[in-house]
Amino acid sequence: MNDIITWFEGLGPVMAALVATTFTWAMTAAGAALVFPFRKMNRRLFDGMLGFTGGVMVAASFWSLLAPAIDMTGGEGFAKVGPPAIGFGLGALFIYVLDRFVPHLHINFRKDEAEGLETDWRRTTLLVLAITLHNIPEGLAVGVLFGGAALGLDGATTAGAVALAIGIGIQNFPEGLSVSMPLRRDGVSRGRAWWYGQLSALVEPVAGVIGAVAVMSMKPLLPYALAFAAGAMIYVVIEEVIPETQRDKYTDVATLGFIGGFIVMMALDVGLG
Repeated sequence: MNDIITWFEGLGPVMAALVATTFTWAMTAAGAALVFPFRKMNRRLFDGMLGFTGGVMVAASFWSLLAPAIDMTGGEGFAKVGPPAIGFGLGALFIYVLDRFVPHLHINFRKDEAEGLETDWRRTTLLVLAITLHNIPEGLAVGVLFGGAALGLDGATTAGAVALAIGIGIQNFPEGLSVSMPLRRDGVSRGRAWWYGQLSALVEPVAGVIGAVAVMSMKPLLPYALAFAAGAMIYVVIEEVIPETQRDKYTDVATLGFIGGFIVMMALDVGLG
């Protein structure tokens, strides 16, 4: 693992962010590829995987993003928590605005439950847009952390950025499946279902590069940017991921999946970062 971290350090922050977020996209594509051997998926397993996704995102929001943002902010008391609090609120507000205006449809929801501006777009497009909104803060978080590590700021390390990318990649696997499998169930061909599943994560490399470049250009932005990504991820978990796991009878399985995801991400961040 030390060799991998050293290799990422040699890439430079922007290229490292691109490589890491390409990995997270590839994990989404791999998950979506399960649509080729399977047409259906056990709902119990599906809800457990969605819960796992939520647990990883919540743990990453604190261990990988908020805690480093607080550590690197100067001052004492309320002055120290000011930038992270502002960034966290702005991140949640950013996703809130996108959620209100971008048409999208959450997994397991009916077409008439689509959110955002009213549109006659197909269910396929709405599903992809929902997961795309989900993936923006994830890519941004990885890029911002690589940028902070390159600047040598306290709390931001390449090991922590790698751990975050691994955690997001793990939870992206069921995300890809969560797009491709419902589309296959609706009669979409296997190839198109996979295509739309992986398409939802293509935004992550873009967001990762933007995050790294922004932080490298504006060093004082880092605490705000880390907390921004955390706020956006928490908003997604509460508004999207958790409600999706509570629409069937396997809520306990989803909750245990959430706990498992939290433990895995916490272990990765503390163990590597």
